[in-house]
Amino acid sequence: METGCGRLSRKKSGGNGQVLDGSNIMELVGNDQVFTTFVDNKFHELDTDKDGKLSVKELQPAVADIGAALGLPAHGTNPESDHIYSEVLNEFTHGKQQKVSKTEFKEVLSDILLGMAAGLKRDPIVILRIDGEDLLEFINGSGYEAEMASIFSQIESPNRSLHGHIIEALGKLTVEQGIPPTSDAWVLSNIVEPALLYQDRSGLDKPVSQETFLEEFKVVALGVANRLKEQPVIVAHSENIFDGSGVKRLLSNKFELDKILNSALETLPKDRNGKMSKEYLRVALDTVAPSAGLPPLGAIEEMDKVIGEVFKMVNADEAKMVKEEEFKKVLTEILGSIMLQLEGSPISVSSNSVVHEPLDSSSTLLQPSSSETAP
Repeated sequence: METGCGRLSRKKSGGNGQVLDGSNIMELVGNDQVFTTFVDNKFHELDTDKDGKLSVKELQPAVADIGAALGLPAHGTNPESDHIYSEVLNEFTHGKQQKVSKTEFKEVLSDILLGMAAGLKRDPIVILRIDGEDLLEFINGSGYEAEMASIFSQIESPNRSLHGHIIEALGKLTVEQGIPPTSDAWVLSNIVEPALLYQDRSGLDKPVSQETFLEEFKVVALGVANRLKEQPVIVAHSENIFDGSGVKRLLSNKFELDKILNSALETLPKDRNGKMSKEYLRVALDTVAPSAGLPPLGAIEEMDKVIGEVFKMVNADEAKMVKEEEFKKVLTEILGSIMLQLEGSPISVSSNSVVHEPLDSSSTLLQPSSSETAP
């Protein structure tokens, strides 16, 4: 897998782009002396009753900070994210209402941080400050009319008003053109809707021609650029290309491949003869996925389709019991087929989400404590 974040961050070389690739986390955890000091200070902050151990209640701020660092909504606001918060807490307490020692706290925190770092290394995030400059560059650029004419041809409908065409077209533009996600409620109400007031209201319900659209869209786009100049929007952007290169690297290293496959099979149920059902191939593939540069099953629809086709080709979903070596052979064949599919037709996936909290206040997990910053 390759990432497109480097391309975008180079475009933002004027200072608008900040790449989060996990390197700062690796640097922290990799330096035992620094990490020990970091843990000592965090533990001291959390241990409010000073008994040398952390209760479930005392762990809650750390769990909340980890959630914020992972980009989760606040605890109690979403059932799915609340489940993740519970899982993080269980990692510390081993699922029991018991107190956690400093050694246990350090071990679990290290594992969680390294997991976050691995995720960021695999899928770097570029933090962008959308302030209208890139949008003005796009509007005044030589390719503006051609690109917007192409978008108009895609969305043109006799049943849609000029107003509707403009909103639809704004949704087709991305951070590449300097537009934050218009699906975000705050962006819509604070950036897009005020910019629509720049339009000539008398023509909003008239039939829409390409010429009229291009002219009126430019007026609104300039209004959006002005709003962004007044109220810049922070966007977390990630872009990944799944081209099979990660699978190829794994398959080319037999020692590493055997190690990963053996690890994936350890937890799978076996019968008394040591055989396992091919129905568990999807579970095994999901375990192997991070080492092969693949996303988890269910995360990306296009990837799920590729995997579904491959499973049909090798009859992987049949409930047939096979020996361990046969299971590993089929799983290797699945990986090889996925690699070939992606080499022929790479899948590009990007995401943009508005950061509503200031970057420096959303999580204190990696921020120094007061004792670390005291003169």
